[in-house]
Amino acid sequence: MIDDDPGQPHAPGPGSAATPSASPEPIDHLLTRESGLKRQLNRRQLTMIAMGGAIGTGLFLGSGLAISLAGPGVILSYILGVAVCLVMMSALTEMAVVHPTAGSFGVYAETYLSPWAGFVVRTTYCMAQVVAIGGEVTAAAIYTRFWFPNAPLWIWITLYSGALVVVNLTSVKNFGEFEYWFAMIKVAAIVFFIVLGVGYVFHGFGTPAPGLTRWTAEGGFLPHGFGGVLKAMLIVIFSFYGIEIIAVTAGEARDPRREVPRAMRSVVFRLSLFYILSIALVVAVAPWTRAGLSESPFVTVFRSVGVPYAAGLMNFVILTAALSSMNTNLYLTSRTLFSLSRSGLAPRSLGRLSRHGIPRRAILVSMVGLAAAAVLSLKYADSVYLWMFGISIFGGILVWILILATLIAFRARRRRAGLPPSPLQMPLYPWLAWAGIAALAAILADAFFIDLAIAWYAGVPWLVFVSVIYGLFLRKRGSAKGPDASATPAGG
Repeated sequence: MIDDDPGQPHAPGPGSAATPSASPEPIDHLLTRESGLKRQLNRRQLTMIAMGGAIGTGLFLGSGLAISLAGPGVILSYILGVAVCLVMMSALTEMAVVHPTAGSFGVYAETYLSPWAGFVVRTTYCMAQVVAIGGEVTAAAIYTRFWFPNAPLWIWITLYSGALVVVNLTSVKNFGEFEYWFAMIKVAAIVFFIVLGVGYVFHGFGTPAPGLTRWTAEGGFLPHGFGGVLKAMLIVIFSFYGIEIIAVTAGEARDPRREVPRAMRSVVFRLSLFYILSIALVVAVAPWTRAGLSESPFVTVFRSVGVPYAAGLMNFVILTAALSSMNTNLYLTSRTLFSLSRSGLAPRSLGRLSRHGIPRRAILVSMVGLAAAAVLSLKYADSVYLWMFGISIFGGILVWILILATLIAFRARRRRAGLPPSPLQMPLYPWLAWAGIAALAAILADAFFIDLAIAWYAGVPWLVFVSVIYGLFLRKRGSAKGPDASATPAGG
């Protein structure tokens, strides 16, 4: 039997994803509402899932576009991008350790900002993830053509989609282990790349070592001025999309209040090191003028160094990156739909769980979105899918802005209620929170200067559309229902 008997709302047990704290929290009823998910993810899996969510084709392929916009100055773009990412993740972790729930930032926005904000955050994030899934599975099929050029794309799309859906339908522990090894391939590839790159730059491997001369050759370190650094920021931030998964997995972590902060510190350190070092080496080894979207800059570096089968090796890494991103995005979409259902803002059936604590119907609905996005990305890449991609770009940054806004409301409301502060707090609050909001707003405005104005042309109508849907049909539902908003499954 796929779904348990919904039964009546009840307090979650030890294996559930929400255990209300002893003090009266303003979000306790929402944590109870999202009970039933199993806490099976350990710190090792949390860390690698977050790493896998942030390291994807945005780094391996998208970094080429960023380099073409900023030249060697793209190093500064990634340093600034890491800083913005740290601010956002600091805010998210502060709330996640207090309220570990699968709805994560959507539930926080619903509670501390408004039910409208909670609905907008989750629906927009869900749309962004569906677009990402469709694009990633299509990309994975295209990458596979490197070895099987005559095979139709739909065969690989079907195989990859089916395999990852099966992984997500079994148990969250299987998902965590599968994603751990997928992410490990990407991390190992980056470590190998860094070791190889440092060796080549400073020792030359039998040829004169280039050193860091390419940083200032061909126009200098800032060939397009500091404006080029800023123009590359949207691409840089886009490459970090997915790191927020660590807050969503807090709802299924074994000990979120202890493991989430530890995993976050590990992820932040590794990502900062990997991204900045990798990009610095890319522009030190290969001329930045050769960068673009026609080839991964990592492939360019491998070829420059003389690594045999460089294209095939990197193609395999990028393939695993696409599958890993697809896997995590499918997880994120299903948990977002589950959270919307438990809020009374999506069909009730999407909030039901299997006896293993898996929202199977939400996963299957996400699969429908995956198929639709894949078809659109293949047949209508220059029209419909481009608009969906614009929503994804706009939506991702909008969600990050609302996360920071939620933290400000979170701090204020807890202070007024006399509740204890989070055990893990953002430093230099509120200055960093406001600076993060301003930076993200400026980065989104940057879309007009790099031929990505579609982010606004598609994103703003989408925001209006979901707001109208909420106002006309859902405003009186949702959190007003409290814990009775939807079915809470029996333990299992």
